[in-house]
Amino acid sequence: MEITGIISAIVIGIVIGVLGRLVVPGRQHIGVLWTILIGIVAALIGAAIASALGVADTKGVDWIEWLIQIALAAVGVAALDRSKAVHR
Repeated sequence: MEITGIISAIVIGIVIGVLGRLVVPGRQHIGVLWTILIGIVAALIGAAIASALGVADTKGVDWIEWLIQIALAAVGVAALDRSKAVHR
C-alpha cells in the first residue's frame, strides 16, 4: 500500500467513523481516536464486503459500499461503547 492509499484510508476512516457514531443513538463514551480506528477498520472491511458482493466499483458514487461501511462503523462504535460501559 502506498502512502496515498494510507492517507486515503485514514481520511475515509475519519468520515466513516464520524458517520457511524452519528447513526448510534445516545451519547457514546469512547474517544475520538477510537472512533477513527473503528472507522478505518469499518472502511477496509466494508470495501472488502462490497467488492465480494460486486458493488464496490459502480458508475458514480458507491452508495451501497458507503452504507455497508457506515453500518459496520455504527456496530463497532456501539460494541465498543457497551464493552466500556461494562467495565465502568
